[in-house]
Amino acid sequence: MRILLVHNRYREAGGEDVVFESEKRLLERAGHQVVAFERSNQELKDNTALDRVAIASQMVWSWRSRNQFAAVLDEFRPDIVHVHNSFMVISPSIFSLCTERGIPVVQTLHNFRLICPAGTFFRDGNLCHDCVKGSLLESIRHGCYRHSRAATSGVAAMLAVHRMLGTWHRHVTRFIALTEFAKQKFVEGGFSAEQFVVKPNFADPDPQERTNSGDYAVYVGRLTEEKGLHILLDAWDLLPKPYPMYIVGDGPERAALEEKVRERKLAGITFRGWVPRAESLEIVKGARFIVVPSIWYEGFPMTVVEAFACGTPVICSRLGGLGEIVQDNATGLHFHPGDPRDLATKVEWAWSHEAEMARMGHSARSTYEKEYTAEKNYSQLCRIYEEALASRAYRGSRSCQIPLQSTTR
Repeated sequence: MRILLVHNRYREAGGEDVVFESEKRLLERAGHQVVAFERSNQELKDNTALDRVAIASQMVWSWRSRNQFAAVLDEFRPDIVHVHNSFMVISPSIFSLCTERGIPVVQTLHNFRLICPAGTFFRDGNLCHDCVKGSLLESIRHGCYRHSRAATSGVAAMLAVHRMLGTWHRHVTRFIALTEFAKQKFVEGGFSAEQFVVKPNFADPDPQERTNSGDYAVYVGRLTEEKGLHILLDAWDLLPKPYPMYIVGDGPERAALEEKVRERKLAGITFRGWVPRAESLEIVKGARFIVVPSIWYEGFPMTVVEAFACGTPVICSRLGGLGEIVQDNATGLHFHPGDPRDLATKVEWAWSHEAEMARMGHSARSTYEKEYTAEKNYSQLCRIYEEALASRAYRGSRSCQIPLQSTTR
């Protein structure tokens, strides 16, 4: 099968890039012909007001991306197009080209951008659904994207124009939601349930299950407000003992978090900063459990998938898709979102019940083997592609079902 992957990278690398690259390797390993159409927001210059006007216009409709994409379509002649992200440089201008050529489009929705200009349902430290319940003008009033009304106006204009044009309804054959929770949010936002399939993220190569549980807890991820790190530190302040905690990752909140640790004299907290993936996996393997204290709707965190693959249980907030991914008392523990006292209670229990946490770790590994391997993902992806081809009455003879060779780390 000839597969054209589309991805617009953000200025800072993240989980979407990992998933895009993993699926690209997966399809290539299976023997498919794969071409990637990529652009990056690092191309943008926003030094002047004129630059920002140009960005807003391009965000809505980029003729440059559309023309480049048309040339790739005509040269490569793909059987299917799979879009991971088109924000900002690529823009939704590319979608109608596929319809004109009779090529089905699959789009993975890694965040909530198509119904929330911020993409997060998070504003001023709290969950927000104003743009789903009301008007996109609410997002502009609050400056939800990058805390800027001007920048948010560009995103809202992009959404408004393409809703009016019916871009996502007319030109996307199948949407991939990462969880049932995410699917329902998009349906609440006006999307058709019939367009959706649910396919989670996966971990590849397989890091293999750990042999022993460790003597520390760990957080892995970006250090941003919505990740709930202040809740984690508040919880550690309530613990009867200074249990060791590694915080792996970097981000704009790091300085404030480190200052909070100093002010409260929180013993046991170690900031490790950004580390390569291989080192991060070894840290996760050595942890008794990982903590995901998010106060927003996570998509499908690679941290959780990789923890499962390592056989490490997860303590997470019972919020959005996290409550669906992590089974309480089976593959980890849930706590009430934003409640440091409840988190402290769960951490204390986890530390004093080593055997039970080890059992949950084995269950997490079993869940990975059943649901989140490369082989499982490949099978699901093929089924989605073939359904998309069938729905467009594709008359070619291409099939996605090529045997996949497994890999290990």
